[in-house]
Amino acid sequence: MGRLSGKVAIVTGGARGMGEATVRLFVEHGAKVVIGDVLDEPGEALAAELGDSAVFVHQDVSSEADWATAVEKAQALGPLNVLVNNAAIMNMASIVDTTADFFTTIFKVNQLGTFLGIRSMIEPMKAAGGGSIINISSVDGLHSAAGLAAYSSTKWAVRGLTKCAAIELGQYGIRVNSVHPGGIYTEMGGAGIISEEDINKAVYADFPIPRVGKPDEVAYVTLFLATDEATYSTGSEFVADGGWFAGMRTPGMPCS
Repeated sequence: MGRLSGKVAIVTGGARGMGEATVRLFVEHGAKVVIGDVLDEPGEALAAELGDSAVFVHQDVSSEADWATAVEKAQALGPLNVLVNNAAIMNMASIVDTTADFFTTIFKVNQLGTFLGIRSMIEPMKAAGGGSIINISSVDGLHSAAGLAAYSSTKWAVRGLTKCAAIELGQYGIRVNSVHPGGIYTEMGGAGIISEEDINKAVYADFPIPRVGKPDEVAYVTLFLATDEATYSTGSEFVADGGWFAGMRTPGMPCS
């Protein structure tokens, strides 16, 4: 028996990166998964590879109609138990260079998309007898950095939205938690632009765990929250950042 046997999940942004790693892990552990993404070709290829355990749907998470389609596809597989709000975009700009259109573009995917996902799950998960919603935030939803006014503010908002939803939905057996990845070696995190060896030297050398993270290291945290092993966890942050938020090792200090 897999840890997710009998469960049906939607994973947004599931065609590549952390989303793809999550889809693969969920299927490995017995779930049936709807892969939602705007990237049709890799999403369809992943679903074809995984066979009857996965279905791809073109999904713009800022579209209520696309959410309705994803839910319909999922419920055709069985009672809908799990949502992973993973889809996100990141662009960097100083505050002075952040236009309203720039900010709104990031808001619509990262924040509005997460909100619509949560709202879309309420009735299906009530009907299923409960469920788990996992919102992928970021370490930048715990602190921030220059150039991330739009991205970081949406990831902080995901934390607040997670807590509100956990308070409202716990009475129905619906748990809502946020996951906060640090630097992960995906296309968003430098893959295809810089080698792992070089990014480790340039960025991660002084981290408590001195390397960039792997997509499956986040997927395993998400897997735990999706299982019935996490039935008393809701409204909380789960961090997978190599110790980034804890602080850096300082050259010249003891144990550094």
